[in-house]
Amino acid sequence: MLFHLARPALFALDPERAHGLTIAALKASPLRSPPTAGALATEVAGIAFPNPLGMAAGFDKDGEVPDALLGLGFGFAEVGSITPLPQAGNPKPRLFRLVEDRAVINRMGFNNGGSESARKRLASRAQRPGVVGINIGANKDSADRIADYAKMTQIMAPLASYLAVNISSPNTPGLRALQDEGALTALLDAVLDARGADGPPIFLKVAPDLERADIDAIARIALDKQLGALIVSNTTISRPDLRSHHRGETGGLSGAPLTQLALGRIRDFRKATGGAVPLIGVGGIASAADAWARIRAGASLVQLYSALVYEGPGLARRIVSGLEKMMRRDGFTSIAEAVGTE
Repeated sequence: MLFHLARPALFALDPERAHGLTIAALKASPLRSPPTAGALATEVAGIAFPNPLGMAAGFDKDGEVPDALLGLGFGFAEVGSITPLPQAGNPKPRLFRLVEDRAVINRMGFNNGGSESARKRLASRAQRPGVVGINIGANKDSADRIADYAKMTQIMAPLASYLAVNISSPNTPGLRALQDEGALTALLDAVLDARGADGPPIFLKVAPDLERADIDAIARIALDKQLGALIVSNTTISRPDLRSHHRGETGGLSGAPLTQLALGRIRDFRKATGGAVPLIGVGGIASAADAWARIRAGASLVQLYSALVYEGPGLARRIVSGLEKMMRRDGFTSIAEAVGTE
């Protein structure tokens, strides 16, 4: 209720400034404890998740408020993307609300304070409970992006429940080329070598804008490298029918218009992997029904971000409550039972 009263004032602000105020409010929040494991508890890649709903990367770019996010009811929080060196990102304005479409376009460009400040911050909370994934990226002007990912793996592996390798942002020129079969194999070999035998699971975040051959190749590599999960998917460079006057802005589109594309990609990767690689569904999830559809299509976990802009901080608990009701309604005793049963 408070959020909906405050939303007109927040929406009157530049989106990036409003986001900064949100981070500041979460820093001041007394809520720090992760949710307890209940009927929705599930295990993926050897990690025990108290519920399957996570905060996607991009919200907490510098790892400032992961515990506050868990306190909102998320079963896990993914921070980043974090790059080796501090990076200002792309010129402003670079974040746009498409209110009529319940969507967001961003061309942030991996803006973050770099690995050293994030490492110190995350090390200070390392003994706290809760699942916190770290999303890693490469610097825009790096001469060797694969080396950047390997370096980030070495730095962040000791602090992460899992590492998410982000090669699918549309806002760093050439980054998505790392999804090509040869480049992806070389990248993952470097990351896995840097992680070592006892490091956390490696998740790979892919784009929704993939051809069938790309999906099949990524699935083969994920199986071969025994990845912990595939995160499906990042923002899209496509432009479905949009109403907002911001529809022509360049960058990645997220929110409600991505729902069907991202759902279709879960189905595609479920088929391509034969269900042998866990999938994390992201994109256009704004309700328990959206999350449940993604799980039934093959996602073991789900994440959201853009919907929080429109629905407010109570959304996580509403979705978790709704998921439990839907799981019981459809005769399942666990989330794992329901995965891929549509």
